[in-house]
Amino acid sequence: MDPSQIAQTALYQEVAERLRQRIFAHQLAPGARIDEQALAIDYGISRTPLREALKVLAAEGLVTLRPRRGCFVTEISEQDLDDIFPLMAMLEGRCALEATTRAQPEDLARLDALHAELQRFAESNEIERFFEVNQAFHYQIQEMSGNRRLRQVIQDLRKVLKLTRLFSLSIDGRVQQSLAEHAIILAAIKAGDAAGAQVAMHDHILAGRQALARSNAIQELPT
Repeated sequence: MDPSQIAQTALYQEVAERLRQRIFAHQLAPGARIDEQALAIDYGISRTPLREALKVLAAEGLVTLRPRRGCFVTEISEQDLDDIFPLMAMLEGRCALEATTRAQPEDLARLDALHAELQRFAESNEIERFFEVNQAFHYQIQEMSGNRRLRQVIQDLRKVLKLTRLFSLSIDGRVQQSLAEHAIILAAIKAGDAAGAQVAMHDHILAGRQALARSNAIQELPT
């Protein structure tokens, strides 16, 4: 294989990751038009790898390609959230069930450590750090399930949900509620209660949707 082809592939993947992180950080806001020319100049690349990167992000649902209009950061509607969260609840609930049946002592130790971090950041009201560790807690359970395909589907959906990151956790009391829900999930897994872990995870995900609905309602109130 031509070495230049390998370099080109690595380039568009790197560009996709940079854009992905800018989208997650809301440096590229939902609904914003992506200026391909400006980005190509900024990154010092041609339009070809940039367009390949945008195709990757479009496949992930993070951007929308509109013929003759350009590329835009995806906006998540209330209907999108109503569609995604029940699916996430079902998938992550199944993941928790499978993780419980396969859990090893070292897996449980890792979950304990992550939950301790969640508690620390909840107490100090460090929402950004809580969000990061929350992601790690869920990912650990996904890894424990040993189900690669299930994990991939969940991660693809979570990428889209990152477009709404932090808002649900910003609601008063949601961080403490989320911490309590994680404690129930952890206790069920440690007890070997696969069905209980599944229900707890399912309910936890749907509680996140309810909190997000409250968050959006508050943002829409007149000032």
